[in-house]
Amino acid sequence: MSARSRDALGGRAAIVGIGATEFSKDSGRSELRLAAEAVRAALDDAGLGPDDVDGMVTFTMDTSPEITVAQACGMGELSFFSRVHYGGGAACATVQQAALAVATGVAEVVVCYRAFNERSGRRFGSGVQHREPSAEGVALGWSLPFGLLTPASWVAMAAQRYLHTYGLTPEAFGQVAVTDRRYAATNPAAYFHGRPITLADHAASRWIAEPLRLLDCCQETDGGQALVVTSVERARDLPHPPTVVSAAAQGAGRGQEQMTSFYRDDLTGLPEMGVVARQLWRTSGLAPADIDVGILYDHFTPFVLMQLEEFGFCERGEAADFVRRAALPLNTHGGQLGEAYLHGMNGIAEGVRQIRGTAVNQVPGASRVLVTAGTGVPTSGLVLASDG
Repeated sequence: MSARSRDALGGRAAIVGIGATEFSKDSGRSELRLAAEAVRAALDDAGLGPDDVDGMVTFTMDTSPEITVAQACGMGELSFFSRVHYGGGAACATVQQAALAVATGVAEVVVCYRAFNERSGRRFGSGVQHREPSAEGVALGWSLPFGLLTPASWVAMAAQRYLHTYGLTPEAFGQVAVTDRRYAATNPAAYFHGRPITLADHAASRWIAEPLRLLDCCQETDGGQALVVTSVERARDLPHPPTVVSAAAQGAGRGQEQMTSFYRDDLTGLPEMGVVARQLWRTSGLAPADIDVGILYDHFTPFVLMQLEEFGFCERGEAADFVRRAALPLNTHGGQLGEAYLHGMNGIAEGVRQIRGTAVNQVPGASRVLVTAGTGVPTSGLVLASDG
């Protein structure tokens, strides 16, 4: 267990711009163009221009290099550029990297972005089809020969154990799916706008990898999302009230692998998110009861339940009931199950909208939002807050 103390990053940077393309199943344009559109929209939202940007952060999986996006957007010199590994686990860490650069004076205005054609191009849900030999791939050698070829199959192992340990049925996962789709139904930007579901719909959807059904799995989406980060002081002179990065953290657990950490002592939790949770609470000085909205990474429903438990919102095995009671507004944009799968970046944007008071499904008085990144992999998280 980490013995770290409160870090010094909290409260020193803010998100001042958010921008996205439409979310679709066939964008009809390159991933570079999607990235450039999202970045330009985020800069417009921030009231800044390309010449103001001197830093860029994205995912190692992104196909659009920082310098290429900078060139496409008309930016000048860059003093900082960075990439974060582990797929969706990188989402909140891009903001952490940007905040670190701003807080230390390495850069003044940093853009975080992610863009892909994940439906019409490379579909991550199809799993491992070809992989160059690497140390990172060795762990998959213990799973692939036995038919565990896709993310859904990897998560299904932990999901089955969770149900067995706590005496639950797959309806527990349906609580998350129904909640996400209820919010998506009232969000015009969501792919499933106007299409809520019931627990009966969830139970009737086809099996993907037992105990996961189709409605337990996130979408495949084409699109781009970008965020602009600068100092809190500079943020106060820009058009929107600052969304302060109250805390940011990354986490990897003991015996960590990429979604195949099956040799841990316990498969019913997410130790990597436990590392993130402890650091976010330390640095922000907050506790679960202080959070107004939770934007929890929902590529698969079981891991939303485990996240709630890792963060201490409820006891182990009790998260499904917590969600059923709507004890915390959860994924108010519809999440990746209902709005779009943008590797969690659209979730950060929703956190910003909640702080600004401009969300479609606005939670009255929201001033503290928890946002998390991909689970089952080394991951990250943020606590976003209003200024002052």
